[in-house]
This record gives sequence, structure tokens and C-alpha cells, in this order.
Amino acid sequence: MTELSLTLDERHTADFEMIGNGGFAPLTGFQGSADWERVCSEMRTTGGDYWPIPITLASDLECEAGDTIALSSDEGKPLGRLKVEEIWERDVKREAEQVYGTADEAHPGVAAIYAEGNRMLAGPIEVDALPDHEEAFMRRYKTPAETKEEFEKRGWKRIVAFQTRNPIHRAHEYLTKAALETCDGLFIQPLIGKTKAGDIPADVRMRCYEVLMEKYYPNDRVMLGVKPAKMHYAGPREAILHAIVRRNYGATHFIVGRDHAGAGDYYGTYDAQKIFDTIDIDELGIEPLMFEHTFWCNECEGLASNKTCPHDQDARLFLSGTKVREMLGNGERPPHEFSRDEVADILIDAYKED
Repeated sequence: MTELSLTLDERHTADFEMIGNGGFAPLTGFQGSADWERVCSEMRTTGGDYWPIPITLASDLECEAGDTIALSSDEGKPLGRLKVEEIWERDVKREAEQVYGTADEAHPGVAAIYAEGNRMLAGPIEVDALPDHEEAFMRRYKTPAETKEEFEKRGWKRIVAFQTRNPIHRAHEYLTKAALETCDGLFIQPLIGKTKAGDIPADVRMRCYEVLMEKYYPNDRVMLGVKPAKMHYAGPREAILHAIVRRNYGATHFIVGRDHAGAGDYYGTYDAQKIFDTIDIDELGIEPLMFEHTFWCNECEGLASNKTCPHDQDARLFLSGTKVREMLGNGERPPHEFSRDEVADILIDAYKED
């Protein structure tokens, strides 16, 4: 057998880390053709576990089944090895249509898999080390096993996890606190892997989360972590993946809001919630908590949703991460009803530096 080497790109480095740290359990390596087939068509692995998005390794490296490939991160750090069990070709258009619901190359997730190509390497990985991250992230970094241990130490039984790739604006704060009313603890776990162009840098987001936790959440009821995964922008299917990952980290509940993991207008506003109607929640092992679009109501003088507010559209200020980025890009300060002043200050400073 020949030992070869491969430097992973940023997206595959993130997948290696999530497999290696246990976040992608039950996966133990990059998936082969049989798993790819069943994941695309049924959202399950060949072992029968729920799994909505293929985790595969695209490469044109010349190798054979039985070879061992030394893997390095996109920054060149040695990570471990891949034992090649299969070299196969995927139908990338079919994956796009079944997983992302579109073959449109303007979709960021579709564009990413098209760019990778069709030739795939599959097999289990051996982990010597995990990729490096900035100090701001490493201070909050815990593996799933370490996170579960921390939850147990805190005595938390009902843990609600919140996925985000944007700073937490007032609407997010409202729904996380609403969820916390029925749980022992809140696990805020922002994604720090590859996102799409225009998303606010992860280090800036971390400062925003930390100032919110310091000033507006009870210290003994909230924990901040990081999720070193990439975004797929696969909407409904990615919502299921996010839930599985949080289950692996020890959460019992998971917040699913408006347009979860969406991109553009590719998915309906609540498609990511509706997909859970097709899932056996007991088998999934984590319970989704569904929230409607939240807004500031001038008449209610606070945050509300269609479930709690009787007033018409003129009284409502709708909040979104996209709107925040637009305002900041134009040099405008987000209003107090939209964002906490402390968060707005961090974002304004960051945009000035750019």
C-alpha cells in the first residue's frame, strides 16, 4: 500500500474536524457511494440513521482502494489519515436537486459542490489532531464530550441549543429567552466555519455574543460554544443536520426559526420547520422548538410574533441579519429596537475597520 498526502480545502477541513471531534456522529469517515445514495434519496445512512446531507471528500488525487492518505488542514497542519475504501463518481446535479432542492449554480451550496467535482474518496479517518482556530474561538471550544460533561456539571437536564451565523439581534434574544423559560440552560453555538460572502466575520460575532451574555443573560443559565462546521445553505435538510449535531453536543431541544439555513428565496419561510413533520422525533433524539417570525411592535412596546401581537403591519418593525448588514454597509446605525446598543457599537467599529 502506498502512503500519499492531501491538503484539504477549507470546507473539507471543517468536515474532518466535525467527524473527528464527534460532532458528526455516527459518521467515522467520509461517506461512500451507498451512503451518498441513501442520504440523497432518504435522508438516512446505510446503517439506518437519520442523515440529511452527504459528507464526502472530493479529490482528483491519484490513489487506489487500500491506500492510506495523510491529511493536512487547509492551513497545512497535519491532522491524520484517510484509509481509502472506495473511489467513486457522484452525480453532482442529482445531489444538488435532492439535497438543496435546486440545481441553480447561483445557490451558494450548489456552487460549492459543483466546484468540487464528481470524483470522491471514501473511507474512515484516523485523527491525530484537530484544525487550529483563532484564540477568540479556542477560549470557547469544547468537543461534544466536553460539552456534555459541562452540562452535567451544571446540573442541566433540559438544554436548548441555538444555531446562528449572525450576531444576535433583539428578535434572536427574544426567542432564545422564550425557549430558556422552559429549559435549564441555553447553549449558544455559533458556526465558525466557512460561510458565504457578505456574512459578518466570526470573530466580530463572538464579541457580540459575549457582550450580550455579560449584560442580558443570567450567567448560570447560558453557555457559549463554537461549531467548527461549514454552512451548506441547504435550508430544511440543514436544519435537520444542525439538530443532529446539537444532539451530539448534548442538547435536548433545538430552536428552529424563520428561514433556517436558507439562502435567497430558494426555500419557503417555514420549510425548515415543516420538514420535521416527516421525522420521527424520538428516533432523532432531539426536540425542535418552532418559532415564528419575530418583530418589534410599537403598539405592544416590545418584541412579539403573529401568535402574540394583534396589531397591523404599520406598527411592526421586522428584524433580520440581512437588514443589519445592509444598514452597516451604508454607514447607518441599527435602531435600538433592532439591536442592543452594545452590539451595534461592536458592529459599527468592525465595519469602520473594513
